[in-house]
Amino acid sequence: MTKSSVLGYPRIGADREWKKALEAFWAGKLAEADFVQQLQDIRLNHLRKQQEKGIDLIAVNDFSYYDHVLDTATMFGIIPKRFAYEGGVVPLSLYYGIARGTKDATASEMTKWFNTNYHYIVPELDGAAPALTENKPLQAYREAKEKLGIEGKPVLVGPLTFLKLSKGYDKAETDSWLDRLVPLYVQVLKELAAEGVAWVQIDEPILVTKTTDEDLQRLNRIYAAFAEAVPTLNIMLQTYFESVEDYKSIVALPVKGIGLDFVHGLSANLASLQNAGFPADKVLGAGVIDGRGIWKASLNEKLALINEITQVVAADRLIIQSSSSLLHVPVTVNNEQKLSDELKNALAFADEKLDELVLLTKAAVQGVDTYAEELAANERSVQALKQSGERNRNDIQQAVAGISVQEPVRSLPFEKRHAVQEQKWQLPIFPTTTIGSFPQSAEVRKARQQWRKGEWNNEQYNQFIRDQIDIWIKLQEEIGLDVLVHGEFERTDMVEFFGEKLAGFAFTQFGWVQSYGSRCVKPPIIYGDVAFEEAMTVEETKYAQTKTNRPVKGMLTGPITIMNWSFVRDDISREQIAYQLAYALRQEVEALEQAGIGMIQVDEPAVREGLPLKEEDQANYLAWAVKAFRMTTCTVQDTTQIHTHMCYCEFHDMIGSIEDMDADVISIETSRSHGELIHSFELNTYKLGIGLGVYDIHSPRVPHVDEMTSMIDRALRVLDPKLFWINPDCGLKTRGYEETVASLKNMVEATELARAKHAQSV
Repeated sequence: MTKSSVLGYPRIGADREWKKALEAFWAGKLAEADFVQQLQDIRLNHLRKQQEKGIDLIAVNDFSYYDHVLDTATMFGIIPKRFAYEGGVVPLSLYYGIARGTKDATASEMTKWFNTNYHYIVPELDGAAPALTENKPLQAYREAKEKLGIEGKPVLVGPLTFLKLSKGYDKAETDSWLDRLVPLYVQVLKELAAEGVAWVQIDEPILVTKTTDEDLQRLNRIYAAFAEAVPTLNIMLQTYFESVEDYKSIVALPVKGIGLDFVHGLSANLASLQNAGFPADKVLGAGVIDGRGIWKASLNEKLALINEITQVVAADRLIIQSSSSLLHVPVTVNNEQKLSDELKNALAFADEKLDELVLLTKAAVQGVDTYAEELAANERSVQALKQSGERNRNDIQQAVAGISVQEPVRSLPFEKRHAVQEQKWQLPIFPTTTIGSFPQSAEVRKARQQWRKGEWNNEQYNQFIRDQIDIWIKLQEEIGLDVLVHGEFERTDMVEFFGEKLAGFAFTQFGWVQSYGSRCVKPPIIYGDVAFEEAMTVEETKYAQTKTNRPVKGMLTGPITIMNWSFVRDDISREQIAYQLAYALRQEVEALEQAGIGMIQVDEPAVREGLPLKEEDQANYLAWAVKAFRMTTCTVQDTTQIHTHMCYCEFHDMIGSIEDMDADVISIETSRSHGELIHSFELNTYKLGIGLGVYDIHSPRVPHVDEMTSMIDRALRVLDPKLFWINPDCGLKTRGYEETVASLKNMVEATELARAKHAQSV
């Protein structure tokens, strides 16, 4: 009989209970035993909810104390050698040290989980001696069974995916590393089988990216070893985020089930299924409910899709499930009290997706007519938003169509712009700046809360923001920075702030999702046509510029980042959404320039994460992403210096596109990845202004001057000193006052050393 399942559930809790527990523990306000108990309570509540809603196969071991990839690494004793690990179960102090850094050791690199906004901790294999430290999936299975009577489905990151996402080894060592890892996986699986586990979900999302013949051979070797070691264990080989690259080879692997994404990989996966068939001895996990989007599914359309699938796969060999883990969506719509009924009724967060899965499964088993009333109500909700006025603004659609057919270019090429900008700004070599935000202290957050609650009027709040700007403009001058920022104290989030001021956006009260560690974000919802209504950043930036003779950058979030960090409508293309955003932001750039702001930073940290997983789709995406950025910035004067910022992604394969954005200066992360990005510039000449982030702002440690000096020296071996800037690798919003000031002072000291060393070469 057809069953329902999910691939994973959000960790954070409806009110971010998980985040609050982590941060209390890190701050020393919660004892370790109490912390562990709180997290168990949260975890069990999530399992209980799925059980009560009627999900048949409930994932366990999807919960994490920080990150599931880090969990896998520590389970196998793969610890960076700088942490002096001596074996055994990894204590929480070491676990969090790897994730966040310690006084004496830098944190491991983090980067985006495929094309999502979730960040994972990159395993470091160099010098590691893998060994099974503890069987976490078994512990999770036992807990669910003993506490709730749930026969859980343990989830593991698959060995090929784990290895491909790791660093610190030569690719020629891939097979030898698999020889070390596979026996550890076998040990885990044997213990699960001995416990009586029925199904194990092994996630191999790497299979939706380019799969080589060597990788297919490795897959056969891996899963043949599993089949031989645990022949009675049902392994669901799970893929998601796109269609699998080599369908015939994947479905022929010796496993009991194959999980495919029929949302983001719908057309290719369905065509493969229909053209090549599906093995009669396997179960298909059909991911028909979007694990990443927030829109209510048209259940009639999903039932029609399920009907197509069951023309190939027998109903008793079908599992109806989410397309990916629900980690990427908020917990529940039920707590949202401020959304319009039309919008709220069209939304489905994690809990609502559970309901959709259960209803789809029941309708598939018992017949559509049995649930005709529920299906009709679902369709009314979906159609009401689709036909709304907010989604059909002819004025915006026509204006965007008009500018999107034009070629967005600055009036002068970079070389000539750079000359006139140098003459205007008269900056020293290696100008120093920051990325934009300064610490949002408890005082800042309290003031914003008082204003939002109506306890402060606009005048009180605006005066508070001006006072904060005064403090930090003075501090920046005292520290010795060359190009200043106003600090963004009025902004809760770099995307939410702009969305609140643009038409076409809506905001939740509790729509939080995990970005990395305890960092949760509340993505705006782009539900209608986007439109500029009034200036958004001019007042604070213009005020800051009156307080100093040094240049103050205007700070905007770019169109691609706003789009990629929002939940976007699914009735038009992402390209059209990007152009609508670009048109609105262009008007803000022009307003800043008219107010006398001559340096404007348009941040695009999320360009890389939106890159399609399929190579054949990437060039088109990059073309329109670059075009959207240039649409935003192309109308400014030659003397206006356009900056942008990117962070925490692999950029080596898109250096050309970054240069095509034609920003006068780009600041880009390199410290968290320990300078690895610099290697890309050893292979690719970069001809525009660039600042490589010289220290990691996501770690609470204060970096030493010599660390930053070393980073600067290495960068200057491959980058033009005349075009080189020095800055942190990201905004400083999450850091404390003392560490921020100390770190920036060290950065300026490292800059002075570099200026003395390289003055003759410039």
